[in-house]
Amino acid sequence: MKFRYAVALTGGIGTGKSTVASLFSKEGFTIIDADKVSHEVLNESAEELTAMFGTEIADTRGVDRRALGRMVFQDSQKRKRLEAFMHPLIYQKILRYAGKEEAKKSPYLIDIPLFFETGRYNIPKVIVVYATRQQQIARTMQRDLLDKEEVLRRIAAQLDIESKRQKADYLIDNSGDTTQLRQEVVRVQKSIVKDFS
Repeated sequence: MKFRYAVALTGGIGTGKSTVASLFSKEGFTIIDADKVSHEVLNESAEELTAMFGTEIADTRGVDRRALGRMVFQDSQKRKRLEAFMHPLIYQKILRYAGKEEAKKSPYLIDIPLFFETGRYNIPKVIVVYATRQQQIARTMQRDLLDKEEVLRRIAAQLDIESKRQKADYLIDNSGDTTQLRQEVVRVQKSIVKDFS
């Protein structure tokens, strides 16, 4: 089994998944971050992506992620084209990283924002980080300096957070303060250790 010791970590934009990942990291869990892997793949594939989407997405480091993001979230065909190109490459890279973790025979997390949407990862256990839709909008506007319309487009491109909540094996409620979030992470961490022991 490719992902025997893996637990998927997912949520929605603005639910606080990155904060949760860093809290798990402090608890001693290895995190394979699909976003970081996608940045690696973006820059490795800068030439192909510029040919696909035009020079306006190019920058000195490879790909201007903001410019590419604006382009694909305004055009669903371009978004599908980008995903069809990127997802297999990201998957192969994550598989390589996961192989090293599997050898250790202890649980680790794979942070996958679009875990349910892609259906590509056969990981049996899933953590969903939850926040209300209103919190998603407010947090993303503040964090990414985007207007509400742009944030709503990005939320609409993902499976609804309430649907994700229903599919969780482990649910982390991040609709409260940081103290509550830490308690939620410790609670789920204990459950994972117990389930994999």
